[in-house]
Amino acid sequence: MTADLADLNARIKQAVAHGQLIASSAKNIRTLLESAGADIYFRSVKELVDAAGWQELNDRFYQTLAFGTGGLRGRTIGKIVTTAERGNAREGERPEFPCVGTNAMNFFNINRATRGLVAYLQDWNRREGIPTKPKIVIAHDPRFFSKEFAELAAKLAAENGCDAFVFDGPRSVPELSFAVRHLHASAGIVITASHNPPHDNGYKVYFDDGAQVIEPAASGIIAKVNAIMTESFMALPKEQQGKVTVIGKDIDQAYMRRLETLILDPRMIREAKSLRIDPEYGEALTMAINLAERENADLVAATDPDCDRMGVAVRTKDGKMKLLTGNQIGSLLAWYRIKTLFDKGVLNKQNAARAVIIKTFVTTDLQNAIADHYGVRCVDTLTGFKYIGAKLAKYERSIPEQLRQSYADLAENETRRLLLAYSSFYIFGGEESYGYSGADFVRDKDGNGAVLMFCEVAAYAKSREQSVDQLLDEIYSQIGYFAEKTSSLVFEGAEGANKIASLMKSYAADPVGEILHSKVANIRNFETDEIRDVEGDLIPKTKMLMLEFEDGTRIAVRPSGTEPKIKYYLFAHRQPESEKFTGADLDRIKAEVEKHLEDLWNWLRKDAESRLR
Repeated sequence: MTADLADLNARIKQAVAHGQLIASSAKNIRTLLESAGADIYFRSVKELVDAAGWQELNDRFYQTLAFGTGGLRGRTIGKIVTTAERGNAREGERPEFPCVGTNAMNFFNINRATRGLVAYLQDWNRREGIPTKPKIVIAHDPRFFSKEFAELAAKLAAENGCDAFVFDGPRSVPELSFAVRHLHASAGIVITASHNPPHDNGYKVYFDDGAQVIEPAASGIIAKVNAIMTESFMALPKEQQGKVTVIGKDIDQAYMRRLETLILDPRMIREAKSLRIDPEYGEALTMAINLAERENADLVAATDPDCDRMGVAVRTKDGKMKLLTGNQIGSLLAWYRIKTLFDKGVLNKQNAARAVIIKTFVTTDLQNAIADHYGVRCVDTLTGFKYIGAKLAKYERSIPEQLRQSYADLAENETRRLLLAYSSFYIFGGEESYGYSGADFVRDKDGNGAVLMFCEVAAYAKSREQSVDQLLDEIYSQIGYFAEKTSSLVFEGAEGANKIASLMKSYAADPVGEILHSKVANIRNFETDEIRDVEGDLIPKTKMLMLEFEDGTRIAVRPSGTEPKIKYYLFAHRQPESEKFTGADLDRIKAEVEKHLEDLWNWLRKDAESRLR
């Protein structure tokens, strides 16, 4: 140990003794510095110690970045950027180097994650008797350091004995999911942090089915990663290394051909000449709405940077542009796709029981009601599209083995025929957080496909001389009015993580019994209770509490898997006592339900404050 490192360690030990530095932070700092592959680690830590930046050091080092709802995610630029990290970059530019820390997205964690994944895949191939090298597809979004992280992952994969197929530029998450299946790869990696703030980045892992990794593979990969404590390793001899292949246009074209199959009524789309659409990618939706006002567009569609989520604004019956919620978008898509498949004879009373839509527990109950109305199945899953992907893999496996050979290469009409005959045909899946999917050729949410599907819904409304909000009101009038409110309390850093954990523990130990004169009828603790879905499959344990009230209100509380917040999901509905709501009924019920949800949130926020005192 050098004298400088010994001195720094002594100062860190003193900071722990004085309560300035968390013990786990000190341990992780020492581990990183003792195995450091770059001088920037020492210089950044020393600079923060010299400046008494204990909170910043705790945020960077209190834990080693762990898998959340699909991989790694964290800051790649610190709240404080050290001189060593800034390097040759000017003020206001991206730092030359990513944030140093075990709890950050940086070269250290990319190294550990990739080598751990490769080790797991090699073990998997040995167990399964697969003689070839594992094959990994790698994509990235346009975020800070995404390109560098993707290139490092490809290099590490090859040096450790995997063939790596890396895209020639930024690509969407759904295209990565598609590419894993299209190339018959062992796994996929996408460098992205989805809708997180610009200073974040992430590392999502996909398995050979094109879906995000779930148990038991997730724990297996984590164990391999956690066994790696240093960036140093010995590359395999050249003849045992894998090859890095750059991919691009061919995969793009194959993916777009599949996207075209999502359109259920091509003739109607061709005839919808008066529908004006403003697609907006990468810019704020509010800017697109301003453009739509100038252009007199009927619809604005926008995706997030990695293109797995989609939001829309529609021109209402009174001529104004209005943002739809993720629940409203998903319900319109589910209703239209089910109805159209019945209209076209694809679905009927005889095979409806084999048709399924999938949603998360925290997505609107309107989709359950729509499924019930048409006699198809609605399955609720945990948050995270990986659980929807797991269902799709299950449905594929339920087809007799001799009939599902090369399933990923079969045309959509052929896979639909097989699923309706032998398994479950997936119509639609979605989350309230603007993630949707309309087919199983992608095993994750697909913003590209969602844009196409929603444009078809808008064209349908236009063909009936309706606005989209009028179509939605028609659904409410027939099936019932369902409204939701999603809110969060944000607690950042190590102290924030403790507050989130404390709140969840408090809700479990001392659950709410009554809110606004409505008593709790049922409580489900997803961390401790055995809960099964409508297909009989056991729901994995997770930190989530669900409260159901006598008046039909429902509340779910869970910590975010990707952001420093605790999330609250509030649900309320009214259903018609006679055949349909009248227009006047619906206007009154909307106001009542929305006020009820606002009052609920105000109560919950005050209750959370009192629990943290």
